[in-house]
Amino acid sequence: MSKVWSLLLLRVSLGGLLLVWGVNKVVNVGHSLAISDNYYEGILSSETFLPLAGIGQILMGILVVIGLARRWVYPLQLLINGASLLAVFASVIDPWGWFLEGTNALFYPSLIIFAGSLVVVAFREEDTLALDARRRPQPATWQATHRCRS
Repeated sequence: MSKVWSLLLLRVSLGGLLLVWGVNKVVNVGHSLAISDNYYEGILSSETFLPLAGIGQILMGILVVIGLARRWVYPLQLLINGASLLAVFASVIDPWGWFLEGTNALFYPSLIIFAGSLVVVAFREEDTLALDARRRPQPATWQATHRCRS
């Protein structure tokens, strides 16, 4: 039973992080632009695009929190968290800046967030408290219902 509750807590916290990031893109565009310019080479720097991306991220965060459409949302979450990890990877390798300049120990948790995203993907079927886990299961394939004999 503890695995189910652990997966729920992990799912809710990861979805909550997407919500926080999404809301920040909508209500604090200037801060989001600075983050984009500083860590993502300005690729996403647009006063028009960032709020739209924030709305998408908020919707994704809600889906993750409630556990709906996990088959599609989890890989997207993994992609977003993986991109964030890559953007600050120097801080994961050298969080105190002993060998690399411009690193920050506060970015080390990006690795933990990415690992948590991998865990929810790997144990998706065991997260029985997710909303889509409560839906009717898909019918078994013909081969699964009729044992083929050679």
